[in-house]
Amino acid sequence: MKDHEYLTAHNAQHMWHPMGHPGEARGNNPTVITKADGVHITDLQGHSVVDAVGGLWCVNLGYSNDVVKQAIADQLFELPYYSAFFGTSNPTAIEASHAVTDFFAEDGMTRAFFTSGGSDSVETCLRLARQYHRLRGAPTRTKFLSLKKGYHGTHFGGASVNGNNRFRTAYEPMLPGCFHLPSPYTYRNPFNETDPAKLAQLIAQAFEDEIEFQGANTIAAFIMEPVQGAGGVIVPDATFMPLMREICDRHGILMISDEVITGFGRLGSWSGARHWGVKPDMMSCAKGITSGYFPVGAAMMSDKVADVFESDQSGEGAIFHGYTYSAHPVGAAAVVACLAETLKADTKTNAGLRGTQLYQGALALAEKYDFIGDVRGGEGLMTGLELVSDPLAKTPMDMGTMKRIQTATYEAGCMVRLAGHSIVMSPPLTISQAETTVILDALGAGLSAV
Repeated sequence: MKDHEYLTAHNAQHMWHPMGHPGEARGNNPTVITKADGVHITDLQGHSVVDAVGGLWCVNLGYSNDVVKQAIADQLFELPYYSAFFGTSNPTAIEASHAVTDFFAEDGMTRAFFTSGGSDSVETCLRLARQYHRLRGAPTRTKFLSLKKGYHGTHFGGASVNGNNRFRTAYEPMLPGCFHLPSPYTYRNPFNETDPAKLAQLIAQAFEDEIEFQGANTIAAFIMEPVQGAGGVIVPDATFMPLMREICDRHGILMISDEVITGFGRLGSWSGARHWGVKPDMMSCAKGITSGYFPVGAAMMSDKVADVFESDQSGEGAIFHGYTYSAHPVGAAAVVACLAETLKADTKTNAGLRGTQLYQGALALAEKYDFIGDVRGGEGLMTGLELVSDPLAKTPMDMGTMKRIQTATYEAGCMVRLAGHSIVMSPPLTISQAETTVILDALGAGLSAV
């Protein structure tokens, strides 16, 4: 491996990084991660820290699960690739389809369409939602509703239903027919409502109003994250998702639960929809499906959706959509192994325990530092802290200070992620009590540094 000076100097010569300015990357040396073990990552200079980001919300099993790694290695030698386009398949893809539908059976999911990741999965759900309505004789149902502050990937469809302009403005005009409702964000919302249950009711009414304005017969689907992740860990009231489900049912609108982050145990339940007691019509998932060890996602369908496609006699039910790596045999082997390991480890239980510890620790830090305007979490292992320069005016903290806190926290022993003016944490679901304490101590050091 090249030395530190070479790698940092050459990082941005030919590679553009996601979610960043290419010019800025040329002028700033990156943190180059060279190895990982358990819940720790180590950089080129040998500095080892707890990874409170979990890779990117995805390394649920930590970095050292040899069963998943061996499954990938074995499959590479057996069958490194073959297409799963109509007419061909492979053994591990078939096995993976049964594994993932078994995993989400309680959510009512009975079919899987494999993709290469979360953005692909969202795009698949959106496209199939429109096709579903066409097959039912309702071709005018083409519009999508979603929530502000929501994140649904970076394809044009997903970016169009995204509720954050950072992912939209530079690429507009977006997909027409996409409309956004207020977020269940008690710290900032247009109603100035701080009671989560009352805010849920207000958003539900806004949903009803928008349906009346648009016309129910023009709306294909409503998509939401059970907890908004990239938006800063925005946790809704327990009544919120059931309210939205009931409205969708009453107006013939499909509900898509975006489980890319919340699926596979992150919330202390095997799915976010299940956490709130809801059965969606479709689910998009990725990340924890392989613990990030191989790029795989899936769009999941209920019988309600599947029956319409599979009973079609017109030929219009043919799915002219897919990816070169859909049902990739190596990825499928990773899925089978990862889901088995996830169930064996019962990661959802540890996520609940450690999530409570992390959230309560963050609340304690908020008592000490008045520039922590809001602490969000308390449902599973994901916590967000929103920082402000003026607590009364809720003025967002400047990004220079945010980055200094991130750097100081890293130097103190923990990698955290910035999401706008929030610090978000989503460590591996296998993290221990002692390692969670390390996160809180390092974060405290980072906050005290400014």
